[in-house]
Order: sequence, then C-alpha cells, then structure tokens
Amino acid sequence: MKTQSKQTTCVHAGTKSGEYRGINTPVYTSTSYRYLDTEERMYPRYFNIPNQKAVIEKLAALEQAETGLVFGSGMAAVSSTLFSLLKAGDHVIFQKGLYGGTIHFIREDFHRFGIEYTMLTDHEHSSYKDAIRENTKIIYIEIPSNPLLTIIDLEEISKVCQSHGILSVIDNTFASPINQNPIPLGIDIVMHSATKYLGGHSDIQAGAVVAREDLIKTIAGTSLNLGGSLNALMCSLLERSMKTLALRVWKQNENAGTLAEFLQAHPKVSRVHYPGLPDHPGHTIAKKQMSGFGGMLSFEVEGISLYDLQKRLTLIKPSMSLGGVETIVCAPSMTSHRHLSPDQKEQDGITDTLLRMSVGIEDAIDLIRDLEQALK
Repeated sequence: MKTQSKQTTCVHAGTKSGEYRGINTPVYTSTSYRYLDTEERMYPRYFNIPNQKAVIEKLAALEQAETGLVFGSGMAAVSSTLFSLLKAGDHVIFQKGLYGGTIHFIREDFHRFGIEYTMLTDHEHSSYKDAIRENTKIIYIEIPSNPLLTIIDLEEISKVCQSHGILSVIDNTFASPINQNPIPLGIDIVMHSATKYLGGHSDIQAGAVVAREDLIKTIAGTSLNLGGSLNALMCSLLERSMKTLALRVWKQNENAGTLAEFLQAHPKVSRVHYPGLPDHPGHTIAKKQMSGFGGMLSFEVEGISLYDLQKRLTLIKPSMSLGGVETIVCAPSMTSHRHLSPDQKEQDGITDTLLRMSVGIEDAIDLIRDLEQALK
C-alpha cells in the first residue's frame, strides 16, 4: 500500500472504533480499569488509556516516529523529557532563542538538580561542536525558533549529535508535523506544545513527545512519577482537532506568506522575520527541510507604539499563545519573554519594537485591511 498523505493520516490514524464500531474514538473516562487476565495495568497516569493512545498513534504517524506520550501541557512534555534523560553532572547544549518558558525553566531549575548547560549565543554549526563536553548528553533545538523564526540545518545538527553519541531533541511546535518532520532528518526526539497547532482552536492545553520506542520507554518511566499525563476528555478533543490539522496549517501557511509580503513593503515596518521570504537568512535551508513555511511570523515597527498599534486592531486580537484558527498578535517582551532580564532579552533579540503574529485561517484581505488601519 502506498504511503498515505498527511491529510488522510490526520483523519484516520489512531482511531479506536470501540465496542459499537463508531467512526470516532469513544471517550474512556474511567480512571479505574480491570486487571485480571491481562498483563497490562491501565491508568491515565501511565499514559496507556485508549484516548491517549489514539492521539499518540496519530501524531507518531504524522512525525514518522515509533511511539510517544501525550502530556497536560507543552512544558510538561519539555520538563518530563529532559528530567527523564538527564541526571546530576550531565551537560546540555541549548540553541539560542528558545521559547521563553523553556529558558525560564532551564535557568530556574537546572542548577537545583546539578544539571549543567550551555546556552549558545549564535546559530553557527561550529558553535554546537565547540560547546560539546565529555558529559554532554543532549543538544536541544527549536526550529523555527520563537519568536524570530530562526532556521538551522537539522541534518547537520543530527550529524554532530550522532558523531559524538549525543541525543538530539527538537521542539517542533512552530512548524507542526505538517510542515516539518525532523525524525527522517536524523533527529532523535520531537516535542510539541499541542496547545498550539495540534489543538488549533485555542481551547486545549496539552503537550506531546514522540521518538523511538526505547527512548519513549525511558521518558515514560520518569514521567509517570512526575504525573503530567493528559485526561481522556482533553485527549478526545485533541484527537478531533488533529483531524483538520493539515487543512488548517496549509491555509495558515498561505496567509502568513501573504501577510509577510505586505508587512515587508510597509514603510512603518523595519524588519519581517519569516522563513518564506527570499531574503530571510534561513530561507534556503527552510526550503530544503520544510514542506511549508508555517503560520508564524514576527515583525518590528518604527515610530509607532506597540501598545497603541495593538489597541487599534479590530479583527486581529492582541492575545497570548499561538496556532489557533484566529489571527492573534503579541509583544514577546511583554508575554513569552517577560521573565528574562533586559540583558537576556537583548542577547536573544527581543526588542521593545517586536511583534509576533500567529496567522489564522481568515481571509488574508481582511487581515491586511486590519493591519493597514492599525499601522496608520
């Protein structure tokens, strides 16, 4: 049988028909399951109830992974994965320009557990090699990055990791499994904040990790103790949302490209960060490793207050998070990166003139009209 398209996989992979052969997975709300005459001990915290399995089988099929785990939030996926694979004395290399919540977690908690780390200050491949120590266990990246949409070559990073016996971990949230599949490019572990594109409607909080079966077994061992699993009802909503993931992301890709071109030509916009633009530093690499450039972009304005600009928007909503069907905008210095010091913000390129936009599925002309009147 030929490999299914992602659109078909979104709809059908992972579905459990249930006792009455419905076309949707039933919601198994039980927190107690019978155990006689079976070796399996089912319990929501063990990541093995039917609704959790349905979500992970769908995501694993989309990411070309063997299996995975679904969590109660993106940060639960990040923290559980890292704490499962690291111990006191280990060292991790982190890409420059990670999600603000991830950076805050690293800087606040790693030292308490004796985990060492290097936060890179540039995106050169040589910097990853130079930062490797004898105790380096993981290289952690986020491509495209949040919020400047930095692109680095995933195959090159995977080669560095493989040659040094290091695990490669990527936060693939911004790309979604529709636009980018890191595992075929050699990356070991792929994580998502499922709150974003996988959920897609700004009403689900969840996270996920997929990888080889042996790695997921290790991650599950610690994660069930940390207790960050997702309940059946939220899993059911997430599975339903993922059925339209391909359609939503394709439209968001198209709209984001249109808005990026409009903003780049606007006199009050000094810079646009979007990998689909030919002058983006990572455009060539993005074309090689992505099937779409994504629905996220950021831009910097001149001679206009970010607060006033956001207040003038009528259709586009100033709001936190991303990946929903509606277009929203936020100032990273006031939201995702607000915990960082002024020096840290400057180092990561988070200026007070920067806006990040999560582009939805509306008509692009309506979005442009809203931006036009707000930028006047």
